[in-house]
Amino acid sequence: MDVRKRKRILKTPLSLTQNFSTRYIMVCFCCFLFLVFITRGYNFGSGTFRPAPIVPKLAIISSSSISSNSVQDLSTQRKVEIGSSESKSNTSKIKIISNSNKSSEGDGLFMGLSIESRVLFNDHVLVILPASQSKSLHLQLPEKIDCVYPRKSGVSVGKKTVNHPMLSVDDYGDGRWLVRCPVPPANYTAAVGLKGEWKNGKGIEWEMGRGGKKSVQLWDMVAYEAVFDGEDMAVVFVKGLQLKPDRESEPTPFRCQFWKEGEDYALTTQATTAAQETIRCPLPPELKVKPWDGEEVRVTVEVTSKVPGRSHLTGTKRQLVPSIAKLHQSSNKNNVKGRSKLKYKLCACTMVWNQAAFIREWVMYHTWLGVERWFVYDNNSDDGLKDVIDELNAENYDVNRHTWPWIKSQEAGFSHCLLRARDQCQWVAFFDVDEFYNFPPPKPRQNSTIVYRGPNALQKVVEHVSARQRTVGEIRTDCHNFGPSGLKKTPAEGLMLGYTCRLKGLERHKSIVRPDAVDDSLLNQVHHFKLKKEFKKLNFHRAVINHYKYQVWDNFKAKFYRRVSTYVVDWQENQNENSRDRAPGLGTEAIEPPNWPQKFCEVWDTRLRDFVLSNLADRNTGLLPWQKSVQ
Repeated sequence: MDVRKRKRILKTPLSLTQNFSTRYIMVCFCCFLFLVFITRGYNFGSGTFRPAPIVPKLAIISSSSISSNSVQDLSTQRKVEIGSSESKSNTSKIKIISNSNKSSEGDGLFMGLSIESRVLFNDHVLVILPASQSKSLHLQLPEKIDCVYPRKSGVSVGKKTVNHPMLSVDDYGDGRWLVRCPVPPANYTAAVGLKGEWKNGKGIEWEMGRGGKKSVQLWDMVAYEAVFDGEDMAVVFVKGLQLKPDRESEPTPFRCQFWKEGEDYALTTQATTAAQETIRCPLPPELKVKPWDGEEVRVTVEVTSKVPGRSHLTGTKRQLVPSIAKLHQSSNKNNVKGRSKLKYKLCACTMVWNQAAFIREWVMYHTWLGVERWFVYDNNSDDGLKDVIDELNAENYDVNRHTWPWIKSQEAGFSHCLLRARDQCQWVAFFDVDEFYNFPPPKPRQNSTIVYRGPNALQKVVEHVSARQRTVGEIRTDCHNFGPSGLKKTPAEGLMLGYTCRLKGLERHKSIVRPDAVDDSLLNQVHHFKLKKEFKKLNFHRAVINHYKYQVWDNFKAKFYRRVSTYVVDWQENQNENSRDRAPGLGTEAIEPPNWPQKFCEVWDTRLRDFVLSNLADRNTGLLPWQKSVQ
């Protein structure tokens, strides 16, 4: 063959080579850009171009690595990988890549039983047992339970574990249980396990915390409760954000994060309100359209940017609040739209600690005045309160006891209660067990065409307001503070008959609110809630509340143990000593002042006592309804 001809055959046109190279480079460059956009999480929505937030699912905190005044830095959390970009609903989906391997033997459990959460308070360790285990035990825990404390890492002195009897056990709802344990001894950790024994000698054990796998949360920074707000929103209660107590905060720095146990993805949504310990977020669309089938969804709060005025939340990196909070589908089954479908005209909510001696009188009297359903938030009572409530229910009083183990969180508890009551009650009264509505005879100058006295008097008030003043969202009633009235022992006949001497002036008010009139932030100051703009408050002067605040010393000194309000300083602390929340001149120690029985007595007022005796006392025995079952 001719050499020149062979060279001609092997020769490729220059223009074709250049064209192929250009196309190849352009295709590679486009593929590179596409991969960048996918991995960086950019989206194009509503004319914007911004990165979707990358947030890790909550990592479990080791008991040896927690600090008392910090939230977790995202840089130390599990690795994350974007699953999909942010949608129009401002929801992002995050894939979790765990660095730890799951044990095939139930994470090293003894007898297959695990502990859901542990929270360390100043005076005890709270242990939460998950619902699945309670069901397997048929809701019957052992009669005897010991708390088992592991020795601290690096300590070689003493036994590897020590046991102490539990303080108490309580039903936490949704199939869960609470066990309260003493604080750990020196050289031992709060990663407590449990060991139980039935009367027949059979035993059962719950695991202790092991290294970084199990968390012990500190009460000063934790998301501790979550509840549905209607069908589309969720509210998360968080201790430690230290937001302003009397006003709303900017919600922009906060996001909520949702995930199911065993899934690799977490969903986040932007907070719409933030106030006190309450963060409100929309539910991710995925949680609204998929059936839960009894599943629990964990939830926490993410701090994405600086929070003004809060030095512990001013870092440049995102922070994730440790969480034990869960949403339970069972708590969202009875959402009812429309006030006409609400079952009860008037309900009442309170938070109590060791008020078993007085709650019968309070419930029975106000039921007579028209309260139909009761929400009693039990804040760690140990005086037999549950037994008294069970007796009331057996007598056909509708009293719902809700275990609320969270110390100094009354405002959050009242917000939680309002959300639970909103789908059942047209009006909800928020007041304490030592406060009693009193309807004195009308004064001569008052319009007496409507008389609010006798049975269902309080219910008639809300009925009248609902019918004639539909823009009223809150009914306020002032209080009279009563003193010991010369007594040295608790009056057997009850508070209303025993204490009859009070201070002259009126003090703070208590409120009855329409749940649908309350602002979405749920901001409250215990005595009242912030209302939506279209609603107003009504000062109701036909009634007064008898507040039996200063009782005999043996009862009153319990106030020194602790106060339930988040923003009221405990009396042992040397702060705000002139506050109206304190007893004037009492100081910071639980020492009975001289002449205590005669203090706080300026006006003798027997109006409520006389009214109760004439209307409620048994004509044959003279006993009052709340005395019949205790005599």
